[in-house]
Amino acid sequence: MTAATNPGMTVLADRGVVSVTGGDAGKLLGGLITNDMAALDTEPAMYAALLSPQGKILFDFLVVKTDDGFLLDVARDKAGELAKRLSMYKLRSDVAIRDVSDTFVVGALWGEDAASRGGNSGAYEFPDPRLSTLGLRILADAKLASDVPVATNGDVAPEEAYHTRRIALGVPEGGKDFVFGDTFPHEALLDQLHGVSFTKGCFVGQEVVSRMQHRATVRKRVVPVVADAALPVGHEPILVGEVEIGRLGSVAGGRGLALLRLDRVAEAQRAGTPIAVGGLPLRVEVPAFATFQIGAPHEIA
Repeated sequence: MTAATNPGMTVLADRGVVSVTGGDAGKLLGGLITNDMAALDTEPAMYAALLSPQGKILFDFLVVKTDDGFLLDVARDKAGELAKRLSMYKLRSDVAIRDVSDTFVVGALWGEDAASRGGNSGAYEFPDPRLSTLGLRILADAKLASDVPVATNGDVAPEEAYHTRRIALGVPEGGKDFVFGDTFPHEALLDQLHGVSFTKGCFVGQEVVSRMQHRATVRKRVVPVVADAALPVGHEPILVGEVEIGRLGSVAGGRGLALLRLDRVAEAQRAGTPIAVGGLPLRVEVPAFATFQIGAPHEIA
């Protein structure tokens, strides 16, 4: 009989926080980001992105509602840039936008029966809105950083353990599995992970995203790849013969995520042609939560 494994808990040092407060905070974000702010009337958090006018992801983040506005959980090395970008749209709005990464810590708690005492002053905790099996997310006052693990039933784990789980579940992360400024939301699975509202109306880049949704022109996706040996670290090219069909992103041992041309994957699978990275043969999978299939007509139209 296998002994039960306690939930894991880690502080994600690579995550930062941007604060958006003021009477017009919700209105400002609502007109800019891919998801519908109305979702926060019934849910504690949501996943969203800010796009370029050409419809490509500049930032992806989790949005949490607070008493005086919103907190955006974003890649730490993009937090200052996000605050600056949002401020470009502020004009005369009653909004204050600040990079507060130094005053918050971001934690993740995952695993079977993961639980927190909750209700801690200065802390916000919520199920990850992308995928429930990612577990709980915790945003806490940096002064409470040492108390965060104690307030959960998780064993402290390195960041690599969290990312190993994320990779196993097939959930991409900006800057690791897709390039900011060069990736459409569908390619980064925002349509699969509750990161885009197709009914809310206008947002920056909305026309491009809507066109991809309704014309079904998604050729590339981030998908899991599996090898029988450890995958190389780095954004290595993935090849069919000598033709590059995508790039490797995050890896954990023999599993990884890669942004691939799915039509090329389907062609290779039908022809029995190996797909490889650095000479290492790969198997390409589809995440359990996905509604698309490799080689389905709507994916290669």
